[in-house]
Amino acid sequence: MLGGILIVEDESTLAKNLKRYLERYQYDVRIAERAQEGFQLFETFRPDVVLLDLQLPDLNGLEVLTLLQKRDPQAKVIVITAYGSVQTAVEAIKSGAYDYLSKPLVLEELKILLDKAVEHTRLEGAPSCYRTREASDSGLTHLLGESPPMRTLKAQLQQLLQAEHALTDADVPAILITGDTGTGKELVARALHYHGRRKDHPFVEVNCAALPEHLLEAELFGYEPGAFTDAKGRKLGLFEAAESGTLFLDEIGNLDLSLQAKLLKTLEDKVVRRLGGLRERRVDTRIIAATNQHMEHLVRQGKFRSDLYFRLRVVEVTVPPLRERGQDILLLARHFLHLHCRRYGKTSMRFSPAAEEALLRYPWPGNIRELRNVVEQTVLLSPQEVIKPAQLPLLFGLAQAYSEGEPEAGHFVLPPQGISLQEVERDLVHQALERTGGNITQTAKLLGLSRDTLRYRIDKYGLKSYLRA
Repeated sequence: MLGGILIVEDESTLAKNLKRYLERYQYDVRIAERAQEGFQLFETFRPDVVLLDLQLPDLNGLEVLTLLQKRDPQAKVIVITAYGSVQTAVEAIKSGAYDYLSKPLVLEELKILLDKAVEHTRLEGAPSCYRTREASDSGLTHLLGESPPMRTLKAQLQQLLQAEHALTDADVPAILITGDTGTGKELVARALHYHGRRKDHPFVEVNCAALPEHLLEAELFGYEPGAFTDAKGRKLGLFEAAESGTLFLDEIGNLDLSLQAKLLKTLEDKVVRRLGGLRERRVDTRIIAATNQHMEHLVRQGKFRSDLYFRLRVVEVTVPPLRERGQDILLLARHFLHLHCRRYGKTSMRFSPAAEEALLRYPWPGNIRELRNVVEQTVLLSPQEVIKPAQLPLLFGLAQAYSEGEPEAGHFVLPPQGISLQEVERDLVHQALERTGGNITQTAKLLGLSRDTLRYRIDKYGLKSYLRA
């Protein structure tokens, strides 16, 4: 639905004709012929816009407008004046009306004004935690890389997009994007959106690990005034903000079990009910979720609902880790080098052959995010045009593998050949914890990981004793 419209109009024939007209454009419309009936519907229906006739049998329209504004200062009220009285219209605007129309109504003008009012309602009530991305920064061309794993990924994305455009209805299947932290899952989600059928509608994202459970529920589903202590006004949820577009649920594995049940119902029934609200609202929102966790393990451990997992995983896309992408490492490193040189106003810099070899041999536990940070730090601190291995802030100190003498103090030594990647990763986390004195925030920043991902690896490798007390 585009939005909820309450028509407060005592001319029954006019009100019913307006209702039929607006319902053709997917508006949810209710009618009240008297002011008191309008107040009751306003409280239960919670419309996005009120279409208010100023000539009502039981109460003056301006008084109704004032009372509506007191009940909800954010309410959008469009008043209808019987004779096009400029004075009455001015009084209505001063009293808080969004705009006014004169009888006889021009339906096309009414539709344009309602569309505008609903859009303003959505923008004003939009959740604080989401951000939209421009299509110009979100294409498939931004998925840099020509390694076999990346060619496979791009081919899969092209197949999904072709299948989406061939659909005979608007019900686009949910997609689950998996991959290690920092591999670019969000970029894949945005590429799917901006090349898909919903590209002209919102792309809304939320990190499910970034908000406490009660706040995340309010952000996802929205709330009505008085739903909880700080709910002063109405707020749209993420599902409604992403109407006709895409809702990207990042770190979905961190979603609380109670919220999982509510999310599953929303996905199956395609309706949401705001916290403190009485009515359900239909939503047409496409879901893309992402995780860096092993979802099957979470399901077996009872931490994630199997029915929700399969509902989200209609299609699964896996983004390869940087260590498996070979020469893509250099392609990305040169790309970031060019961007940061331009950003910081530096002359053209380049990697020496030894530095490029060091970049290729490093295991990149933080993936692309870590590579980007390494290059940025190098551009900031390097005084030379040619970047050498010793100038790369790699945690394993790979510079020492290409220089003579003993490793310098504070550098990590490259493990001998034959050690497994898990052993390398454990040693990396261990030494990073020692370097920061067990500070979880500094260690996460040093490794280019999120705090949750770092805690997962600390638990995995039994390194809790190294955390600061």
